[in-house]
Amino acid sequence: MTSKTAPKTRPVESDGIDTFPDFPPRDDMQNTLFLHAPAHQAALTRHFGASDNIIILGEVPVGNTARQRRGIRIPDLLIAFNIDRPYIIAQMGYSIADQGKPPDFVLEIASIHTAQNDYTRKRVDYANFGIPEYWRFDPTGGRLYDLPLAGDRLVDSVYQPIAIVEEGNARRWGHSTVLGLDICWEEGQLRWYDPLAGSYLRTFDETDDARIAAEDERDSALQERNVERIGRLTAEEERDAALERARELEAELRRLRGEGE
Repeated sequence: MTSKTAPKTRPVESDGIDTFPDFPPRDDMQNTLFLHAPAHQAALTRHFGASDNIIILGEVPVGNTARQRRGIRIPDLLIAFNIDRPYIIAQMGYSIADQGKPPDFVLEIASIHTAQNDYTRKRVDYANFGIPEYWRFDPTGGRLYDLPLAGDRLVDSVYQPIAIVEEGNARRWGHSTVLGLDICWEEGQLRWYDPLAGSYLRTFDETDDARIAAEDERDSALQERNVERIGRLTAEEERDAALERARELEAELRRLRGEGE
């Protein structure tokens, strides 16, 4: 998203890296609710791997260069491969000229303040940047955007709509060739589905549930092993006690026999 006010220009760093301007924070909670809280960035990072050649971040300024002060866009989610991640972090933004390529994928979450801009002017700007795929997700089911879920793929410098499959009113999905994932709208929630693995990328709650289940299973196994160990030790103690008792009885018999003689 572009700022309504003139951004404050950052000074050029001592190492010569031009940095992007500061922008005011977003004034709604859509990203927190539909990107950050479910931990989608973490899920995508687990899927693609943490690497200095990959960046998966939200609200990263994008422009042809870091020096431009107009026409910068800030997608809610940006994914790029074969890039210099540390340089992007140092620049506080994604300079297409410095990276030698545009981001591979951007996504916007519908907001009451930016919705119409997302599927009109931003669509044109992202195409002009040369971004191969641009996706839009509307948790309201299409009351803010033109559609609940929409994706565009760049063909000859023009965005062409990606086919979206509708499964009743509760689920819609389309395939991202850039990511190799299906992007899903499911009852107002954003999901990522890996068709090769046949499974969803896990949200925070699902990851936490899986961790708890694994810990419970581990604790149960430890408890079973402890029960077995205690049982084994008890059996050994009982065996040793029986042997000791047998020795005592044998000694007592020998003593009695000796007295009898």
